[in-house]
Amino acid sequence: MGIAAVLFDLDGTLLPMDQDEFTRGYFGLLAQKMAPYGYDAKALVDGIWAGTAAMVKNDGSRTNEEVFWDCFARRFGEEALAQRPVFDGFYANEFQGAKRFCPINPQAAQAVREIKGAGCRVALATNPIFPAVGTRSRVRWTGLEPEDFEFCTTYEDCHWCKPSLGYYREVLDRLGLTAGECLMVGNDVGEDMVARELGMEVFLLADCLIDREGKGVDAYPHGGFPELMAFWADRRRA
Repeated sequence: MGIAAVLFDLDGTLLPMDQDEFTRGYFGLLAQKMAPYGYDAKALVDGIWAGTAAMVKNDGSRTNEEVFWDCFARRFGEEALAQRPVFDGFYANEFQGAKRFCPINPQAAQAVREIKGAGCRVALATNPIFPAVGTRSRVRWTGLEPEDFEFCTTYEDCHWCKPSLGYYREVLDRLGLTAGECLMVGNDVGEDMVARELGMEVFLLADCLIDREGKGVDAYPHGGFPELMAFWADRRRA
């Protein structure tokens, strides 16, 4: 059975970045935005990380959005929930300043368009720890539009995070496909290549490689976008 759908990770895959540099810059912008509302910068960042950790541990019983804000409100009080429009406004506006930490690779958008143009389904399987407005912003930084994808996973509509297999099962359910019909493309050995455990084809995009456990790349098909396109062409559905 050939590949019917390609699932792309975003950060470090379609959107080149140094993860640490991007995170520092992004949190710096967020801290500036929220300072007038009484948020200490360190406490705010610690709260975001705590909410992120809670989402990663989500057991599928609630959306990641619900898990995050429940954790955040426990730290900062129920009044924090009333400031959600301010946070959403940040992702629609000031967050755009973080684009400078993410150089564009034209090969990324070209790959998505070529694969989609060949009749293959394309979805954005980014770790769903951002709200939709933030995810849409980062998609546009790549030179693509959110509408170029069948769907983009966000914290509003997902009940799991990477590297949980529950996340990948949820994506498969939305596609209505089996694992063997899908190719997962990502730059993180631990978070993206785990999809192989369900029977997905995988490709490790090594341009911004993340390998926290030092597993190495040799166990997976890997390379840059030219190698990805050759791999996909070899396995695409006739």
